[in-house]
Amino acid sequence: MALNWFKKKKDKQEAAAVTEQAPDNVPEALNAEDHPGDEALDQNNGTASENKENEPAPAPDPTEPDPEPDLPEKPGGFFKRLKSGLSKTRKLLSTDINDLFAGNRKIDDELLEDLEELLITSDIGVQTTQDLIEAISKRSSKISGPDELKATLKEKILELLSLEPPTPREITDKPHVIMVIGVNGVGKTTTIGKLASRAASSGKKVILVAADTFRAAAIEQLDIWSQRAGVDIIKHKENSDPAAVSYDGIEAAVARNADMVLVDTAGRIHTKVNLMEELKKIKRTISKKLPGAPHEVLLILDATTGQNALSQAKLFNDAIEVTGIALTKLDGTAKGGIAVSICSTLEIPLKYIGVGEKIEDLQEFDPVQFVDALF
Repeated sequence: MALNWFKKKKDKQEAAAVTEQAPDNVPEALNAEDHPGDEALDQNNGTASENKENEPAPAPDPTEPDPEPDLPEKPGGFFKRLKSGLSKTRKLLSTDINDLFAGNRKIDDELLEDLEELLITSDIGVQTTQDLIEAISKRSSKISGPDELKATLKEKILELLSLEPPTPREITDKPHVIMVIGVNGVGKTTTIGKLASRAASSGKKVILVAADTFRAAAIEQLDIWSQRAGVDIIKHKENSDPAAVSYDGIEAAVARNADMVLVDTAGRIHTKVNLMEELKKIKRTISKKLPGAPHEVLLILDATTGQNALSQAKLFNDAIEVTGIALTKLDGTAKGGIAVSICSTLEIPLKYIGVGEKIEDLQEFDPVQFVDALF
């Protein structure tokens, strides 16, 4: 079905994915000694895009209330925010699906080709879209209008999202170590802060490890989150060996009988082999200090980057074996279909989704809830 169109569209997406990568002059090093000159690059222009996303907020005034109190979640509250966050994707799908049937059109090759383009535009992905189109084509005789088409899409997308559902298990490892990775600007440190706040509010003793030592701003930002969440932080000075910081963090967690450790790592340009090797070193160091750790490797992806997020996931997984994904910035993007593409393409659970800046805007991924909000 529409092979030429798919090839052209796929070529455009691949070209766009290349242009979306971070520029070559983004700082790559963890230590100035290992990569001379990168420190000056970082100060001048190397982290402009990341600092815009991750610039630390001013230190909280102890006389003022917490700007992001961890308030109890109201029933249905997150679903409302998820529905609002997916509004652009939902509008794209719903409005255009309605338009497909203008003039009493029937399901034919031309309509299916238009639907292909619509689904790919929402970043559901070429292969996933082909699977959906094939399923719809088999049911074409039973689909006479937009409502039936939406219902069929909803059913099939839910099947794709539920192919490899995360298997909940009771966490018995103590401390339970989560190594958090991802490229610059995806909201990695903020996600760590939110997870720490959630865990601390449930009575767990949490320790944050500032292993992103290349940017002083990253250490400062994580420090602010530790204060906000009321948890401990292990940090060294800027440009310290991140593996050494990680080692000290695990040692402190064991000594203090902590329940959870969240290890922040530097923003990695996922196409750079040497930087992936640094991540492997951190992972090995953690494992040497605490056999079996890290128990989770959580990859943070930015939904607004669309199919580029899927490319990142594949490369990170090849290098360091990702165990779970957190998809951030779903609010305000028309590319919400990337969640479908990730679940249907990778055998990695989508564990968390984020639809805003507040602590409660990061929640565990629920396929049924997601599809309901999407349609």
